[in-house]
Amino acid sequence: MFRCGIAYPRCKWIVPLLLLFAIIFDIIAIAATSGWVEDEEGNSHYTSMWEECRGRNDNWDCRSLMENSWAQAVAALMIIGLLILIVAFIVSCVALCGSLKVDLLRLIGVLLIIVVVLQIIALIIYPVKFNEELFEGHYYYTWAYGFGWGATILCIGCAILFCCLPRYEDELTGLAKTKYLYSSA
Repeated sequence: MFRCGIAYPRCKWIVPLLLLFAIIFDIIAIAATSGWVEDEEGNSHYTSMWEECRGRNDNWDCRSLMENSWAQAVAALMIIGLLILIVAFIVSCVALCGSLKVDLLRLIGVLLIIVVVLQIIALIIYPVKFNEELFEGHYYYTWAYGFGWGATILCIGCAILFCCLPRYEDELTGLAKTKYLYSSA
């Protein structure tokens, strides 16, 4: 005999853990000073979410990107997304780690969908405006920008899970009867 499907009781701690990883990824993406974009050689031009730096060796000339309205929008969207993500994480711990509160699961899913929309907008605005205003050759998007996308992808997956989990309340609480696909006589 074998069981097929999701081990729902494990979702009670795995999904908040995934949200915690998304928070960590977001913090890394927002706080990174080494740049979201760097030139092909990686030694004469890079930009982070906050500033643009040009130079060679130890002689760097940096200017703030916060003078540009698009950079302010990117920073605001990423930070607001992070704050909503933290709220969703706290609510998920309340909903799943104690006694199960199924009515909060869809709320968490909606919060995560809002986070996804905000961060996708920010992560699309940045390269578009970078290419319009700062582009001067061949550039690579670095690991910090990738962490922003990683956090967003984790939020997409968790949003789907949180929107679907209320249908499986009995499975989450362990009250559902085990269903077997195959049993031998």
